[in-house]
Amino acid sequence: MNSTPMNPKNQAAGLFFAGLLPVIAFTLIEEYYGTLAGLVAGMVFGVGEIAWELYKHKKVQKITWFGNGLLLLLGGISLISSEGIWFKLQPALMEGFFALLLWGSVIMGKPLLVYLAEQQGHQFPDFIKSRMKGLTIRSGFFFAIHTGLAVWAALAWSTRDWALLKGIGLTVSFILYLGIEGLLLRKSVLNQK
Repeated sequence: MNSTPMNPKNQAAGLFFAGLLPVIAFTLIEEYYGTLAGLVAGMVFGVGEIAWELYKHKKVQKITWFGNGLLLLLGGISLISSEGIWFKLQPALMEGFFALLLWGSVIMGKPLLVYLAEQQGHQFPDFIKSRMKGLTIRSGFFFAIHTGLAVWAALAWSTRDWALLKGIGLTVSFILYLGIEGLLLRKSVLNQK
C-alpha cells in the first residue's frame, strides 16, 4: 500500500474540504429520505473520510480527527434528539474554534500564520511578521463573522442553503478575503523598499 506524505497542499485541502463529503451526503439523503437517513449517511461519510485519509497517507490530520469527531458527536446527539440541527452546527463550531485559535495564538505571542509558515521553512523579516500578525487577527474576525452566519444558517436556512454556505460559501469568501489580504501585503512590501 503506497502512502502519500502530508504536504502543505494536502493540509490546506484538508482544512477546506474536511467534512464536506458528509455535508453533501447529509443534504442529498435528508432531502429525499428524511433527517434520520441523512444523519446516518453524513456520519458514515465522516468515518469514511477518516478511513480514506488513514489508507492514503497512513496518518490522519488533526483537523480531520477534530472535524469528523465533532461531526460524529453532534450527529449522535441529532440521532438521539431526532433533530438535524446539532449536525448542522458542526461547521459553526469548527469556524468558531478556528477564530479563537487564531486570536489565542496572537495573545500567546506566536501568530498562527507566522508559526505555520516557519514550520514550512519560510523566514520573514520583522515587518512582514508584524503584517502577518495583523492578518492573523483579521482572519480571526473573518471566521468569527462566518461562525455567526453558520449558526444562523443552521437555525433558519434550508438544508440545501446551509450546505451551500458550508461548501461553496466559506471557500469562495475565504479565497476572496485572502486575495484582498495578499494585495494589501504586497503593497506594504513594495512601500518598504
